[in-house]
Amino acid sequence: MAISLSTTFPSHTTFHPTKHPYHHSSSNIHSVSFSLLPNSVNRTINRSSPQDSKIAVSAVSGSSGIAASEVSEDTTSLLDRVEVFNLNGHGIPISDLWKERKAIVAFARHFGCVLCRKRADYLAAKKDIMDAAGVALVLIGPGSVDQAKAFSEQTKFKGEVYADPSYSSYEALRFVSGVSTTFTPGAGLKIIEAYMEGYRQDWKLSFEKDTRTRGGWQQGGIIVAGPGKSNISYIQKDKEAGDDPAIEDILQACCS
Repeated sequence: MAISLSTTFPSHTTFHPTKHPYHHSSSNIHSVSFSLLPNSVNRTINRSSPQDSKIAVSAVSGSSGIAASEVSEDTTSLLDRVEVFNLNGHGIPISDLWKERKAIVAFARHFGCVLCRKRADYLAAKKDIMDAAGVALVLIGPGSVDQAKAFSEQTKFKGEVYADPSYSSYEALRFVSGVSTTFTPGAGLKIIEAYMEGYRQDWKLSFEKDTRTRGGWQQGGIIVAGPGKSNISYIQKDKEAGDDPAIEDILQACCS
């Protein structure tokens, strides 16, 4: 199942999307078509005039920044066995990314996702604050090294990019997945907003087999972790596509 959403505007309406070096955009838009995965159901929207022994966590957040709960030792043990791959294809344990440093680690839905491209910019815009605090910025996507390379080249992302072909980190962190978390009214509106700002889905990456059959329904999240393998001080588990937490919550967890 896949859903295509579109929004149609009066012919006299003119928008001026934000320009991004890796996006196409038009200065005169009459119709914007987009989707998380292509085809089958169309909607038109007319424009009107996130128990075992526990390791303490300082905040577990939804997009509203609600503090709660803990991360289990079982989760951190599972993460210690997860391998991710850098852009050269070199595999490392994911926990090595924060073993000796603090890091913000963003987990993308998949490398072609338009909302993930916007999230990458949203985080990178505060990289000067992260750098000043000695905090690394990392993005992980479920997919191949080649997909990760394409994402990095297209977005010019200022942080580190890694691929998780097995989706093991997503399973260890229990990030949600499913059609009902992907196609929501809130996600649809966020896609409209992203397209109007000039962001675009990469359909070639989105149509690749593993993304199409599995990754298209996967949601991601954000953690702040380290130094120390078991030190996860903040976790946001996206409840739906585009469920970005407030940047102030992330900066407070990483850099205050």
